[in-house]
Amino acid sequence: MKYELNLNNQRRTVDVDGDTPLLWVIRDVLGMTGTKFGCGMALCGACTVHLDGQPVRSCQTAVENVKGGAITTIEAIGSTPAGQKIQAAWTKLEVAQCGYCQSGQIMSATALLRDNANPTDADIDAAMAGNVCRCGTYVRIRAAIHEAARASA
Repeated sequence: MKYELNLNNQRRTVDVDGDTPLLWVIRDVLGMTGTKFGCGMALCGACTVHLDGQPVRSCQTAVENVKGGAITTIEAIGSTPAGQKIQAAWTKLEVAQCGYCQSGQIMSATALLRDNANPTDADIDAAMAGNVCRCGTYVRIRAAIHEAARASA
């Protein structure tokens, strides 16, 4: 079946089964590999994208459930004000270690900063709770979110 997607402000048409996870449409059909496969059960956050501005786990979001919503991936998050600040802070504080989870981390952090310009540690912990980093860069992630918030002030 054909689905029209609004992906990174571009109209894209895909011909896939409706129950195909959005992750596989983004990665395998459209060739955008910034969004990562982690666990396949929406537990690790590596596959996080924004759907109508909200972070969602693309591994468990069927393409038929997107219904024309605006999808933003890591490839386009830097074109948003919050995304620019988050990416700059990530680089400045050298957050990434292996880097595998970082696209999902950045997507969640960007949504947080967009909705809360001055998050507390508790706000950050709550927003980032669904994103797992096997390297344990949580302290640097929190510091980068605070840095991005200061840059936005």
